[in-house]
Amino acid sequence: MLSIAFLIIVVVDPFGNIPMVNSLVSQAKVEDRQKILLRESLFASLILLLSALVGQTLLDALSLTSHSLSISGGIVLFVIALGMLFPKNKMLDDEVEADPFIFPIAMPLIAGPSAISAVILSAQKHPLFSVCAGVAIACVFSTIILVSSPLLINLLGRRGLIAIERLMGMLLILISVQMILDGIQTYIQELSPVEANET
Repeated sequence: MLSIAFLIIVVVDPFGNIPMVNSLVSQAKVEDRQKILLRESLFASLILLLSALVGQTLLDALSLTSHSLSISGGIVLFVIALGMLFPKNKMLDDEVEADPFIFPIAMPLIAGPSAISAVILSAQKHPLFSVCAGVAIACVFSTIILVSSPLLINLLGRRGLIAIERLMGMLLILISVQMILDGIQTYIQELSPVEANET
């Protein structure tokens, strides 16, 4: 459960989202900013929990296999990790609404494709209760970080936040490579019985 929570926290990268999230809610009133962040975190939590509950059913309906999700999810994570290590372009435009609703904070900043893929893959390997509990722990941690982001900005400074984001990026690269290798291994294992039956 804790390993699942740690994986989701690394993928969601709440520390790396602090500058973007604060810029997105900068036009809102000071007293409304925490309410917006709490609401968006709740939406993101519901999206991730829904992914854990019905993600496999959706994959079956689309005739997608676990190894294809693992490989594609690993590639997406790898690209995101490279962006965390070597940021060049902004993910979103600066012109946003004063009160963003679901998009872009809840999705894709918090509950993005990589986080959804990680949750679905975890649900395939671990009991559903452990996955849901891990998602809940990760979402609570992420919410605390985002809501207290003004304090963290003053405490850590911009350089401190950048250093934490770089560390998250390195961890995410390791996780993404492992996901790709696991997907390839699963694919090879599924091919072996087929080849043995043909011979």
